[in-house]
Amino acid sequence: MKILLSAAASAVLLLGCATGPREGETSYHGENILSPREIIAAKQKPVFEAHIKPILETRCVVCHNHKVLPKLMSLENRTKAMASGKIIPGHPEQSLLVHNIKGSHAGVNTMPPVGERITQDELAILTEWIKQGAEWPTGSAGTLKVQP
Repeated sequence: MKILLSAAASAVLLLGCATGPREGETSYHGENILSPREIIAAKQKPVFEAHIKPILETRCVVCHNHKVLPKLMSLENRTKAMASGKIIPGHPEQSLLVHNIKGSHAGVNTMPPVGERITQDELAILTEWIKQGAEWPTGSAGTLKVQP
């Protein structure tokens, strides 16, 4: 029974990620994952493990992993994320990750297409992180947990 529920949940997420949002799927007002104190610190100097990893694990990697969307951007680790070319360290204005979150890239719906939308604070943190070089550790510190 558990396997059926997991498969059904995966199918719903895959369908939502693959086809884009339909009315009611994405909450237009997400809540910040980080505390107000963490947000202030992260806007100045984002630290991957403390600020970036929680945002990517909660909002992005549920769809952006090699199992759910094998031909699209995977955010499971630095190697996979950078291989996509969608994060350009030092250049958030050229990074499709930022454009896709904003929904400002032609043909791409605002990310994530299901669940709570990334907040303006979280987008500012991700943008600053990319601007400062998108430091992403290797090994377990830089590996995102993909929830089954």
